[in-house]
Amino acid sequence: MKKFKKTEFIINGALIAAAYAGLTYLCNIFGISYGPIQLRLSEVLTILPVFTPAAIPGLTVGCFLANIGSFNAADMIFGTMATFIAAVLTYYMKDIKVKNVPVLSLISPVIINALIIGLEIAVFFLPEGSGMWGIILSSIQIGISEFIVCFVFGIPFYFVVKKYRIFEIKHKPKR
Repeated sequence: MKKFKKTEFIINGALIAAAYAGLTYLCNIFGISYGPIQLRLSEVLTILPVFTPAAIPGLTVGCFLANIGSFNAADMIFGTMATFIAAVLTYYMKDIKVKNVPVLSLISPVIINALIIGLEIAVFFLPEGSGMWGIILSSIQIGISEFIVCFVFGIPFYFVVKKYRIFEIKHKPKR
């Protein structure tokens, strides 16, 4: 039984990673995956650590693979780090709910990405001399983008995953 759980964990993580990277590349067709305003539909998956800890490595690897498409080493490092931190926080705040919705779990990717990615954009991509206003503006843009995806799409996605119990074992393996 223990081997089955480990295999399930790896498969779930790999599927989440593939979905995250694939959705990010799909959004890039419309030019909304990279830059100061990002509406990555893949960020809707950041609610998945509420359901399974396999989402933590899945989202982290998926983000790294997606950020390869940005052709930017800073994005690969800091974007992946932000996703990992947000996924861990989402997992640990999963039981704190408001009206049966894990609101704090939805807020963690918004805040973490606004801070880390906003700072990354300001430091690496804005003209020198943008200073604190550049950081604030970048953080607000990323925060609003992330908020839209996590709340407008994330809450309905949460209820669909919960309703259909997507991350529960439906059967036990035969011995």
